[in-house]
Amino acid sequence: MTPAANPLHPWDMAPAEARALQERLAAAVLRSDALGRVRHVAGVDIGFEAAGSLTRAAIAVLAFPQLELVECSIATQPTCFPYIPGLLSFREAPAALAALGQLRQRPDLLMCDGQGIAHPRRFGLACHLGLLSGIPSIGVAKTRLVGEHGAAPPQRGDWAPLRDRGETIGAVLRSRAGVKPLYVSIGHRISLETASRMVMACVTRYRLPETTRWAHRLASSPATACAPRAPYPHPQRRDAR
Repeated sequence: MTPAANPLHPWDMAPAEARALQERLAAAVLRSDALGRVRHVAGVDIGFEAAGSLTRAAIAVLAFPQLELVECSIATQPTCFPYIPGLLSFREAPAALAALGQLRQRPDLLMCDGQGIAHPRRFGLACHLGLLSGIPSIGVAKTRLVGEHGAAPPQRGDWAPLRDRGETIGAVLRSRAGVKPLYVSIGHRISLETASRMVMACVTRYRLPETTRWAHRLASSPATACAPRAPYPHPQRRDAR
């Protein structure tokens, strides 16, 4: 059983307090590699039920590099924070931590469907979960929240820097040729280069990594069962540890 992280703070606070807390906690995010061998990588996604009054967090743990499903966990809790852009981790993280605490297999790396430091205050969901759990984490977002970038490179696996106020805050990653790029950013205890490499190591023939695909399916559909399946063939696999 993976112990649930002890929150460093209460979740019930005013938006202004939450923004100030993000700014303080952002200083504790480690932006360099501090992860060991990755044998299990987990995808984290959040959905909502009952018109948003219930938060449904799903975690899918995959063996790495095989990308076979090992375990999954789903936690549903009353939604405790309003929908405010830039503060979504206060709405989503409590259920995600509960789902993490239900796992028997502690993952070596978290890939969150959301932002890491590619955030106005450099503290998105991936940072929040990484810091509270102590697990290295990556933000893998489908859309840009903040920052500017040039054209994304056309080749699979290439990336361009996402920059904001003179700082590189993420990678605009072409996970598959001919489709929209992903926005990858540091969550905690990992560098941007390693984060991008690990995301690509979890991509098969789709735009999204298998971690995100599994977690999204579980978070968005209460009827989805957590059953292992065979991994997809992985083109051009490289050792990404």
